[in-house]
Amino acid sequence: MAMPMYVSPEQFMKDRADYARKGIARGRPVIVMSYAGGIVFATENPSRALHKISEIHDRIGFAAVGKYNEFESLRVAGVRYADLRGYSYDRSDVSARGLANAYAQTLGAEFTNGPKPLEVELVVAEVGQDDAGDQIYRLSYDGSVTDEQGFAVMGGDEDAVRTKVAAGWREGLSLEEALVLTRDVLGSGALELAILDRAKPGRTFRRIDE
Repeated sequence: MAMPMYVSPEQFMKDRADYARKGIARGRPVIVMSYAGGIVFATENPSRALHKISEIHDRIGFAAVGKYNEFESLRVAGVRYADLRGYSYDRSDVSARGLANAYAQTLGAEFTNGPKPLEVELVVAEVGQDDAGDQIYRLSYDGSVTDEQGFAVMGGDEDAVRTKVAAGWREGLSLEEALVLTRDVLGSGALELAILDRAKPGRTFRRIDE
């Protein structure tokens, strides 16, 4: 009788991480950055029906890279979380930090115990009353959370894209300057663009036509 093959826990986790990273790297990069008037989201996306950038709540946006069906399920779960918390307490009690923590638990559980890790990375961003109040959280496939300062990049050739964004980004960019930077970095393909508009009362999310 054949003996079952033993795989160390370290190797098991490494294999799952490699699997998830390969799937994510095949996606087109996503850029999320603060500008003087809010937060801008940008990605190359030829589809006008399948969005990678969406609204979660009044001042919170969502961006993702990886398998569409997996991150779409997470987006819907995030909207439900925000609606339930806002209804149970107050709309102002819904925060990007709370949402990021909820996503981290889901991603971590799937990475450790699921049949396979989710092939997704997410950004949850909340626009503040001023630049200092902006929050950008990046969530990896294993549930780890990074509090990004100024901008976040994920997917594709991430290191190269991050280097280009870092070279052009600065505090206080105008919206036009931020959009020009994303175009310079992402190229001339069809872009999906959206912002969280700091000055807009109520729901701050709006899409931008190229």
